[in-house]
Amino acid sequence: MPAPVCLIVNPAAGGGKAARVAPVAERELRGHGLEVRRVDTRDLDHARALATGAARDRQTVVTVGGDGLIGASADALRHVPGAILGVIPGGRGNDLARVLGIPEDPASAAAIIAAGHARKLDLGLVEGEPQPPGGGRAPVGGGAPARGSAGQGQAFVGIASAGFDSDANRIANEAPSWLGGLVYAYGALRALAAWRPARLDIELVGAEGDRPERHSFSAFTVGACNSKAYGGGMLAAPGALLDDGLLDVVVLESTSKFAFLTRILPKVFKGTHVLEPRVHVFRARELRLTADRSFTMYADGDPIAELPVRVRALQGAVSVLVPAKPSPAFASTPRPGASVAES
Repeated sequence: MPAPVCLIVNPAAGGGKAARVAPVAERELRGHGLEVRRVDTRDLDHARALATGAARDRQTVVTVGGDGLIGASADALRHVPGAILGVIPGGRGNDLARVLGIPEDPASAAAIIAAGHARKLDLGLVEGEPQPPGGGRAPVGGGAPARGSAGQGQAFVGIASAGFDSDANRIANEAPSWLGGLVYAYGALRALAAWRPARLDIELVGAEGDRPERHSFSAFTVGACNSKAYGGGMLAAPGALLDDGLLDVVVLESTSKFAFLTRILPKVFKGTHVLEPRVHVFRARELRLTADRSFTMYADGDPIAELPVRVRALQGAVSVLVPAKPSPAFASTPRPGASVAES
């Protein structure tokens, strides 16, 4: 017999879209012969608790919401052996679903859940570090966990970023719901008006025992990318794979606001911005990020930690239900080694 489904719904996601999708998803899942229990979340910590309890009861956890709900659920499920995660899109961006090839139509998404084809999915893990006296950069070393489950840092499924993205995410989260998927472009344009360059320092670690590789940039943003997309279809890391045990670290060096608007931002939706000389892509198992002023790192659209932080790849941390057709989001074979060579 297939496992019962715990349908975890964020009724506020997508400006109420998830609340409209949930009854259809529940009906479709039952139509496939699945036992379904629906629960609505109050916040992301509540979602983690619901996901943990359901997985321990050997239920398949299926989220109806956005990437924030998926990330919180995956963060909880990584601690439960044998846990399975399913996704029915109900948010504004639905970037992970798009990358996985899961359609927004709830009936089609429910059919994928019922088919039961699971693959191992990497997660990123953000761990906060002690703030230096008076703010600013922290010395190398030390490490205190960011908020998250079990005091072991907090995991995410998509992209964690800081710098310009910190301002853009904050504005997007405060924007009116009627903007829908346009909220991310709105956040970027509003953030650009007040943006001033920041000094962002990165330290990259590849294979176990490799010496760290350090770079310093006057930059717009640094993203630690487990997945290809964020912000409602922006292909920030077009080469990122979901099962290679690596993060694609994307750095956008400082450029003029005009160049950002005309050369960088339009190309992000096709992923061709990575060909621009001021965009750098590194691959690493671990990133340490510091800045010359205070920034909040956002992941899956929600605040996750204050800089300085360490971000690590957790290979195969959770199993997710995906279409049976092979997806380009996954490697056919894991990438060899773990070099931090710039691409």
